[in-house]
Amino acid sequence: MVDVTPKEPTHRRALARGRVHMSSETTSLVAKGAISKGDVLSVARVAGIQAAKRASDLIPLCHPLLVGAVLVNFQIEDASIEVEVSVETVDRTGVEMEALTACSVACLTIYDMCKAVDKAMVIGDVALWEKTGGRSGSYRRDGVGSNGTEFEL
Repeated sequence: MVDVTPKEPTHRRALARGRVHMSSETTSLVAKGAISKGDVLSVARVAGIQAAKRASDLIPLCHPLLVGAVLVNFQIEDASIEVEVSVETVDRTGVEMEALTACSVACLTIYDMCKAVDKAMVIGDVALWEKTGGRSGSYRRDGVGSNGTEFEL
């Protein structure tokens, strides 16, 4: 584990995004609240918040942090649901892992809630989009993926 005790606590924020690809029929059911397990996005939001608070329990060598805020938002599209998570803290290390964990678990929860109607769903595109604070400064994804395809910021 990296020793962060000499660092001064600063305000830090991280933004992660991911996507659950599914049939348009499934997105329609989610939008209408017609999935038999319940309100998919509400459950996924709570799961993401819980995951952000437990990232250090899941990832070896990840520092436990006092998470100050977690926002989980969704964008329903024709054949996918985008998950966006913002995590903030005032601490000695960043919250990138908390944001990525929250985003991943929210995507997994959407999959779990919808798997009875769509087993062909695919989770993907989970990435850090932005981070602020700390010694390394700010980072913002440039909108081009590792495979060269462009995506919207």
